[in-house]
Amino acid sequence: MPKMKTKSGAKKRFKLTASGKIKKGQAGKRHHLIRHTNAQIRDLRGTSVLSSSETQRIKRWMPYA
Repeated sequence: MPKMKTKSGAKKRFKLTASGKIKKGQAGKRHHLIRHTNAQIRDLRGTSVLSSSETQRIKRWMPYA
């Protein structure tokens, strides 16, 4: 059997935690920040964890992660 390929976009955007959850960077921090409130910008700091339904989909894209 040939090896399965990892989606290259997924390996750049997602990291796996030790418990099997998937971390992602926050969207909405690149441009048009003048129209965001300071509270919105603060809330977008750091990373967040994907929901369980999205986790199943992303794990199919990264078979060896």
